[in-house]
Amino acid sequence: MTTVDRASVTLANWRETPFSRWSFQNVRELVPTSEISCGTEQPEEALPSPQFLAREIETGLDGISTIEGFLKYAHTDAFLLMKRGKIIGEYYAPHADVNAKHLVFSISKSLTAMLSGILEQQGLIDPEKTVSTYLPEARGSAYEDCRYRDVLDMRVSLDFEETYLDRNGPFARYRRAMLWNPVEPNFEVETLASFLMTLKKADRPHGGGHAYLSPNADLLGVVIERVTGRRYGELLSELLWKPMGARNHAYVTVDSIGTARTAGGVCLTARDLARVGELIRIGGATDGRQVIPKSWIADMLTNGDPEAWKASNSTTMPNGRYRSQWYQTGEPDGAYCAIGIHGQWLYVDPENEAVIVKLSSQPNPLDDELKQDNLAFFRTLSRLAL
Repeated sequence: MTTVDRASVTLANWRETPFSRWSFQNVRELVPTSEISCGTEQPEEALPSPQFLAREIETGLDGISTIEGFLKYAHTDAFLLMKRGKIIGEYYAPHADVNAKHLVFSISKSLTAMLSGILEQQGLIDPEKTVSTYLPEARGSAYEDCRYRDVLDMRVSLDFEETYLDRNGPFARYRRAMLWNPVEPNFEVETLASFLMTLKKADRPHGGGHAYLSPNADLLGVVIERVTGRRYGELLSELLWKPMGARNHAYVTVDSIGTARTAGGVCLTARDLARVGELIRIGGATDGRQVIPKSWIADMLTNGDPEAWKASNSTTMPNGRYRSQWYQTGEPDGAYCAIGIHGQWLYVDPENEAVIVKLSSQPNPLDDELKQDNLAFFRTLSRLAL
């Protein structure tokens, strides 16, 4: 560790600066995890990129005029730009490493939806069926009468607030259930699934405006494990990680009974995340095998209700859409992305054949202004003549 002693990192502070610069790459020392195997690990070496990083670009930020300058400004741990499947340049902070498994937070949601799409093609999941079809115990909760599709698209009516800095309310209780927060005196330790079943419906119908709430994506994982009878890590390994040619094992955090934190607990390398983006960009097939269904990719890219998205009052992508846990930017280049708090990004620009990964230890979990800076930076890099 470069800035603080390991002994000072605890469940109470691990998502705070400066501790996060270490903890986001060493999550399994803090929280129980389940492996996502790639088969045989093939450790990789970072690509020397001095000319790329020194390249001057327009950032719109005073005193920041190079690619490396922006990456340091934006609290970057790991970064790479891929064009047409080839890495053009990459960056790792002094405290980071090309083979480090970095927590990607809500990019986990996008991976979970891809796995769900594979199972849908296999006939194990029907997005039009209600959640209670798969989870009878959902009766009486907010999820009883919503469609699985509503969950995928974050259009569930849920009486819950995503307050990342909450220490005492329902969100803190949620974090304790996933074992991400310390056990508090006089609080019962719940499992993740049992917590989800206590959530109630808000005063609005399902299927309305976009309402981004992480419990929905954890519910997807509970359904996936129920309909398959398999653990999430095993399924992701078998159906995505090994077929796409991942070089490093990944892992996912789990609760007290081993239920995967599918909304935000996946940890992986920057290069393997880039391989996910490239696989989608080229249509879901590799080495003659269709790994991700073409129909799922087409649906994710072309559907998603823009009016539902507008209801969320997003200032980041005002012309965007949201479908199957992925964001479409609404820009003319057709770019789409997966995003996680604290500055995690997988950005795909199909027009310019670019894939960008940025993994970070950003102090502010959200920081909408920095999010706008990142999107502008990605657009600039995607369009560079290289």
